[in-house]
Amino acid sequence: MNFLTGFTSGLLLITLSELGDKTFFIAAILAMRHPRRWVFIGATAALATMTLLSVGIGQLTSLLPQHYVQAIAVALFIGFGLKLLYDASRMSGKEVLDGEQAEALEVVKQREQGIVLWSARAIVMEAFALTFVAEWGDRTQIATITLASSHHPYGVLLGAIMGHAICAAIAVACGKLIAGHISERLLTTLGGVLFIVFGIITAIENF
Repeated sequence: MNFLTGFTSGLLLITLSELGDKTFFIAAILAMRHPRRWVFIGATAALATMTLLSVGIGQLTSLLPQHYVQAIAVALFIGFGLKLLYDASRMSGKEVLDGEQAEALEVVKQREQGIVLWSARAIVMEAFALTFVAEWGDRTQIATITLASSHHPYGVLLGAIMGHAICAAIAVACGKLIAGHISERLLTTLGGVLFIVFGIITAIENF
C-alpha cells in the first residue's frame, strides 16, 4: 500500500465531502458567535479524533480475509458514488445547502439555550462535542473506514485530518460568506465521481 496514494485519497475525499456538510455549518455558525480560534481548535480536534477512530476501525479489518475486505471496499465506494450521482440527478441545480445550514443552526441553538457567559474552554468543548456527534455515522466516517481498510493507514490518517482542517478553517473564516454560493448539486456530483474513481482504483490495485 502506497503512503502517497492513501494521503491523496484521504485529502481529496474528505475535503470534497465535508465542504458544505453539517459539521461545516456547525463550525461556521459557532464562529459567528464565538472567537474563531477556539471554534477551530474544538472542531478540528473532534474531526481528528473521529478520523483516528475511523482509521483504527478500518485497520481491524486486517483480521479478516483481505480479498473479502477489498471486495467490500470496492462495492462501498462504487455504491456511495452511484447513490450520490443519483441524488445529484434529482436536484434542480439551484440548491445551496440551505437544509444543512438550517439543521446545523437548530443544533447550535439548542446547545446554547440559556447560556450567557462562555469561557475559552467551554467554547472548545462545545465545538468538539457538536462536531463529534454530527460526524459520528456520517458518510465521511464510513468512507474513512473504507479507505483505511484498503490504503496505507498513515497516509489516509494524515490526508483526512488535513482535509478536515482545511474545511474547518474555511468554515470559521468565511463560512457565512460562501454558504449561499455553494452548489449542492455540484458538490454531490463531484463527490459521487470521486467515490467511483476510488472504487475503480481499489479494484485495479487489488484484483
